[in-house]
Amino acid sequence: MSEKMLKLAATDKEDIVVLSALLQDAVVPASEMIYLAAEHRFAIVVYRFRWEDAGEERVSGAIYERIRCGISFDRVTGVRHRNLDQSQRGEMLDLLALEAAREYVDLLFAGSATIRLEVESILCHAEDLGEAWPTKWRPAHNESA
Repeated sequence: MSEKMLKLAATDKEDIVVLSALLQDAVVPASEMIYLAAEHRFAIVVYRFRWEDAGEERVSGAIYERIRCGISFDRVTGVRHRNLDQSQRGEMLDLLALEAAREYVDLLFAGSATIRLEVESILCHAEDLGEAWPTKWRPAHNESA
């Protein structure tokens, strides 16, 4: 397994585009998200697919990797959500993408669920945590959608 660990900071919407590509298809336990209003921070732990090591196309019988990744968004002034049932803390969500503008960062999930982080400015840190584990399942995307 790869020993490369992700550790990066995002301070503008262009950085969020890079982070979005690395986090695409991450699996997110709903219980692993928290807004710490007093600290102006939103924290989330995801199980990300390691796209950077997956290659351009699916290879039959290939072994891929997932790894836990901690992400914190600072300077958060508010959090809104749409199509997300907060009572379902045991639910697993599929993170599709991150989108950003100067005043917000959106976390877009499968099923049209969205979390909008209202921010003073973009300040995000992401870091892989622990060891990666093998998976034979590589996320696939419907090109016609």
